[in-house]
Amino acid sequence: MNEALSDRIARHLPFLRRYARALTGTQSAGDAYAAATLEALLQDRSVLKEGLDPRVALFRAFHMIWTSAGTPVEVPDSTLEQAAQNHLNHLTANSREALLLNTIESFTPHEIGQIMDISAGEAREMIAIAHREMHDSVSGKILLIEDEAIIAMDIRAIVTGMGHHVTGVGQTHRKAVELGLQDYPDLILADIQLADNSSGIEAVKELLETVGNIPVIFITAFPERLLTGDRPEPAFIIPKPYSERQVKSAVSQAMFFASTETLSA
Repeated sequence: MNEALSDRIARHLPFLRRYARALTGTQSAGDAYAAATLEALLQDRSVLKEGLDPRVALFRAFHMIWTSAGTPVEVPDSTLEQAAQNHLNHLTANSREALLLNTIESFTPHEIGQIMDISAGEAREMIAIAHREMHDSVSGKILLIEDEAIIAMDIRAIVTGMGHHVTGVGQTHRKAVELGLQDYPDLILADIQLADNSSGIEAVKELLETVGNIPVIFITAFPERLLTGDRPEPAFIIPKPYSERQVKSAVSQAMFFASTETLSA
């Protein structure tokens, strides 16, 4: 693989890993699919279809692995990973992929069609199907960890409009942990940099030690800080500025796909 091609792929790889984790529900499984994609590219550069935007071409190569090369991971070795796969198996084929590509990775229906080898119209229908299925997911209690009042109010309005209950808004590490321990949430929505320069990541890690393995969604202007590959990473990361549909999609999937791995170490 020449240097120019390597550079183009490297630029988009953290976001491919984000997509793979959200798709599979676990960091280990997502990274295994991403690694299998890179191995395929090393063996056969034609897998990266010419004439496409590099980002579209990389995700298309991943989709080919995902749909046609079998499962390049071992049988899940934990009940959480098995539960994640069970959730995935009950979704309409290709609908969740289309939804994630559109709402989390911001691909257009036309680009999704290029990635999945379907028409833009079919991509739109897949997205609509996924929205309907995710809308039927269970409602629950959500803890917000966010220091900007306007953003906190906006996110609260979005998730309560979906039928969820917000247990509180923590603006600092200390307050977030206090609220989380007062009323255990089913889901945490967190920023990574808080008002007193404390860390939303550390607040989440401390809470998970007590409340257990619940899904976490990070909303941050610096998603690359959580996509290093050096430690366990959240499956759902929404960049700021966010859109309402991104929040709704991630929350619905996290509540439906409640076995998602989170930052636990």
